[in-house]
Amino acid sequence: MESEKRSAPKELSERKKQILKAIIEAHIELGEPVGSKYLTSNKHIACSSATIRNEMAELESMGYLEQPHTSAGRVPSEAGYRLYIDSLIDSYRLTEREIEELRTNLRKKQAELDGILDTAIRLASSMTDYTALAAKPRKVRVTVSHFDIIRTDERSMILVMLIGGIVKTRQIRSRVPIAEEASSKLETLLNRKLSGLTAAEITMPLMMEMERDMGAEDYLVEPVVKGICETISAFDGGELRFDGIDRLLSYPEVYGGERLRDMLTLFERKQDLLDVFSETEMQTGDDGAVKIYIGRENLVKTMDNSTLVYKPIKRGDLLVGAIGVIGPTRMNYSRVIAMIDHLSRGVSNLIEDGDERSD
Repeated sequence: MESEKRSAPKELSERKKQILKAIIEAHIELGEPVGSKYLTSNKHIACSSATIRNEMAELESMGYLEQPHTSAGRVPSEAGYRLYIDSLIDSYRLTEREIEELRTNLRKKQAELDGILDTAIRLASSMTDYTALAAKPRKVRVTVSHFDIIRTDERSMILVMLIGGIVKTRQIRSRVPIAEEASSKLETLLNRKLSGLTAAEITMPLMMEMERDMGAEDYLVEPVVKGICETISAFDGGELRFDGIDRLLSYPEVYGGERLRDMLTLFERKQDLLDVFSETEMQTGDDGAVKIYIGRENLVKTMDNSTLVYKPIKRGDLLVGAIGVIGPTRMNYSRVIAMIDHLSRGVSNLIEDGDERSD
């Protein structure tokens, strides 16, 4: 969601905006189609039922409302929810009690990022009544910036790789004795040829070129390059954790039967959701605002009847994760946005405070 509200389309009159806003908020509260009689009785709209019905029919023809049954009231469409979030929603102010609960519980877990994220998603789930998630982004460009080789005996050596400031090691065993000059030659070759390349950029022609450069010791190239690619691939996988998955059962009209099974499979396998939390996707349109994907706006097909709300977490300028919730499109957007925004900022502050104390 953009930090500033965009203006509604010009063809939407103030009365239409008032009626659409009232229908969405009533549907969020009740979980049922909303009719003109309910609006005149409970939402203080200064129009006759006939006028409201006409406006509702026009809003439906414009794609902002849907009528599930001929005799029923209307429910918001995805386009209606999107307009509501972008232009009509009222800001939600967290109560002092809610703010203090967030601060108190976050302070209990200041030791490391994992502990902070676990606490944050428990809070997000319990305070919104939706399924909460914490994500560490899938890296889109993981490379080794420097290689070292340590020869441990005549047939073994340790490959040392510096990846994003983190040291990774891999033991390499050879079928024949490894000469000291061979390990030194290979180390130089790795830094010259593979430093700064992703696993996808380490191609077969490049490996063959390295084997030619190694000469008689070309047998070392294949196991070493394989170890490098496996280490890079394991390093860029991302991570997801959830809390409150059972809260899906609170919304049987959305997550009943096959839908529930599909969502549970999504949470278990995680790979599709991890694509949403790649570095590239999370940094798209990064303006520091809460991000909202409604229904078919979601990248994951299984979530075409759900809403994903999340906000990235940063350590300085570095993207380190995200906090969010998944729930039905009939969501209390105003409160959820405020909660996720506050939690994300709280986690970022704790991380930065921890960095300052460790300096």
